[in-house]
Parts: sequence; structure tokens; C-alpha cells
Amino acid sequence: MRIDIVTCQPDLLGSPFAHSIVKRAQDKGLAEIYLHDLRRYAINKHGQIDDYVFGGGAGMVLRVEPIAACFDELLAQHTYDAVIYMTPDGETMRQPLVNRLSLAGNLLILCGHYKGVDERIRQAYITHEISVGDYVLSGGELGAAILVDAVVRLLPGVLGNEESALSDSFQDNLLAPPVYTRPAEWRGQEVPEILLSGNTPKIDVWRHEQALERTRQRRPDLLAE
Repeated sequence: MRIDIVTCQPDLLGSPFAHSIVKRAQDKGLAEIYLHDLRRYAINKHGQIDDYVFGGGAGMVLRVEPIAACFDELLAQHTYDAVIYMTPDGETMRQPLVNRLSLAGNLLILCGHYKGVDERIRQAYITHEISVGDYVLSGGELGAAILVDAVVRLLPGVLGNEESALSDSFQDNLLAPPVYTRPAEWRGQEVPEILLSGNTPKIDVWRHEQALERTRQRRPDLLAE
């Protein structure tokens, strides 16, 4: 998978993609991630990429010209399955959406900043608008990092055990059950005996029951769906 990210703050994304699972995916050649600095496409020698809001109001808006120039250059070289804009008013990011995007070949992601981007960019280029939650960040970079991490870990060959992703929270609209490891007893708390029994069918039933109960207690809205 190739992922291109257009941002005016590329340094914010260096660290998230240089460690752990996302780094291993790149080292294995399973994911390619490219950062494109929007200021390279500034409209003047002063590096301007934003301007005041038409109609008045606080904040600045990313102009159309720098984004369009960057997008046109990338679109002339690559075909993208989704052109994504990270924005608080987009579709809330949930596991089914992440699953679908993990099946794509190439993704192009635009990180908003300031008060956002000129609406004409959204109308001309964007195919998916995604929010990572009902709150506002300083820019779309952290949201893009979250999206990329969630998508890349699902690519075949990225995780050491691909069944691990299938048992994650939200994959079956349930939260994951509690998990334990050694030691079997710690400060008077013991691992449930069923997990030490070696009886895989009974363990599977126990885990499903625990997932249902945890979801019922913490996220009953998932069961309603």
C-alpha cells in the first residue's frame, strides 16, 4: 500500500511512522508512506499557504492553490483508491471503515489546519472525509497518524500473527475480553482457571461471554447496533 500525506506540518508525522508496527510494515515493503510539505507549493516567496476567511471571522483557511498544485502533481503520477480529508465534521472513524480502507491500494490524505481548507478543495478532490472523534485538534496530522496506524496494521504480513487483528475490539462489534499472562497468581489475584485448562472450545466460549459482558457494561450502543 502507498500512502501519501499532504500537510503543512510534516515534522509532526516523522516519529509516529518511524517506530513499532508501522515502521516494520515499511521495512518489509508492505507499506510506503510519503509526506508532502504543503509549503513547497506556497503562492509566494513568503511561503504563504493560508488566508483570511471570506465574510469575516477568526482564524485562517488553507488556500486552494497550494493544495490543488500538490494534488494535481500526485494525481498525475498515481491512482488513488481514496482521497481523504481529516476533519472534525467528517465520518467518525470506526473499525468497519478502517477495514475497507485496508483493502485499498493507494491512499492520499490531506491534513487540515487552522480553520480548515477552502470548501472548493473538498468538492473538487476529496472522496472521504474522516474524523477521529468529536473534538478538535490543532491540525489533521495526529488524526492522519491514527488512521494510518489503524489501516497499516491490518495489511497481510504486517502482524506476526494475523489472527491478532481479527480478535481486536470492534472487529465483531464487541469489545475484546480481558487477557492475562504469567504469573498465574499475583498479589492474591489469580488468572481464571478456564484459561489454564487447555480446553480451547471452552476458552472460546468464555472469551465470547466476557466480550459480551464487557461490551454490555461499557459500550451498550455497540450491542444495539
